[in-house]
Amino acid sequence: MAQRVNGSAQPWVVGNRWDTLDDVHPDPLPRVSVIVAHYDQPGELLRTLHAIGAQDYPRHLLEVIVADDGSPGDVSVPDDVILVRQEDQGFRLAAVRNLGVRASSGEVLCFLDADTVPEPGYVRALTRLPALLPEAVTVGRRRHADFTGVALEAPAVEAAAGRELAEPAWLAEAYARSRDLRDADDRSYRFMIGAVIACSRSLFDEVGGFDESFTSYGGEDWEWAHRMWQAGAVFAHVPAAVAWHDGPEWAERDGSGMDRANAQTMRLFSSIPVSGSAPRALWSAAVDLVVRLRGDHTAAARFVAADSLFAAFPQARLVLEDGGAEELGEDPRVLSGAAGVDARVTWEFDRPIVILDPRWIVGLVDRLGTGDVGTVELVDPDGASLGRLRSRRARRREERWATSAAFETQQLVADGVQRLRPDPRVAAWVGGWGGPSSFC
Repeated sequence: MAQRVNGSAQPWVVGNRWDTLDDVHPDPLPRVSVIVAHYDQPGELLRTLHAIGAQDYPRHLLEVIVADDGSPGDVSVPDDVILVRQEDQGFRLAAVRNLGVRASSGEVLCFLDADTVPEPGYVRALTRLPALLPEAVTVGRRRHADFTGVALEAPAVEAAAGRELAEPAWLAEAYARSRDLRDADDRSYRFMIGAVIACSRSLFDEVGGFDESFTSYGGEDWEWAHRMWQAGAVFAHVPAAVAWHDGPEWAERDGSGMDRANAQTMRLFSSIPVSGSAPRALWSAAVDLVVRLRGDHTAAARFVAADSLFAAFPQARLVLEDGGAEELGEDPRVLSGAAGVDARVTWEFDRPIVILDPRWIVGLVDRLGTGDVGTVELVDPDGASLGRLRSRRARRREERWATSAAFETQQLVADGVQRLRPDPRVAAWVGGWGGPSSFC
């Protein structure tokens, strides 16, 4: 079994290639803070605390914090467990998890819910990657069982035997399809379940914790996971880290699954602008693509460039760094100067381009930053530059580690994208006649 002394190797992997560390284990082990979110579930909490006490992780390196979301009665915990509480102001899971983090001191944070009972190897398995990679965010395998009538001190595996309930098929299929998130993409935040996740304290603090504006069930873990991914996180599913949820998945409890799912989707679209999560046409303040055009160009060239851009990417923003936005009317997507727009992908070029067929470039933008490639140098068939596209994930990694090696750079010949000539014929463009020779 290979070991890795902390600090002895690079603290990053290329892209999402956590599998390059499959046989590596941290030495020494880090201090882990287990943060248990709780509200008025005294029996379930006691069962979960018993299971945490039975972990095979060294007890002197394990800190346990119960973060209570305003339970109406007293909350009883053992002397070696830290209890923090907040007032009952409704459902505030995001806030109470943050409260637990503030009371903790571990290098690695491990989140559980009070009704989710970990098997003995859970903490060791789930925290291995965050201990090796500060950018790793891991999710365990949350199984379901009916613990009604089972002794609270019964070991997790024994308690669940013969009482198993169905696992969510969509989640199991997603983990299998993505090779346990080795092939994660911009929508894999949907597979990060807040009751069974772990990450480094350093990344949690950098990204800013859970969004406390979430005050109803669902979505706070997905929004948080999306921000972590965009900050350059490495996503991994750890099937060996098993924890048992007492009862079925929420969607199977009261038939409210559709209502909850709809509310969650509509709550998240303003925060997560990626394709497949954002509205198809409704305006969103969140930006997926920003295009930056430098230089002094004709009004006609700027017009055709902008119009073709928004035809392909209706939610994009165009920043004309050297002015000219006023010539394009009052479109709020067109900005002047060095406007500070942060987006999942930034496309920069010095000469206007026209998108004649959007299919190839839309696919490229959708994929960028999800694999090993974080930056693309775009050229036409003659080798002339059509700009550089860069993912936020690549930029954040480079800012963090002062190296661009954590993502690859690729040069591609564009399909359906060409340079504009200085004086394109605008009437031909808007009228759809004349062909590319009228503006390229």
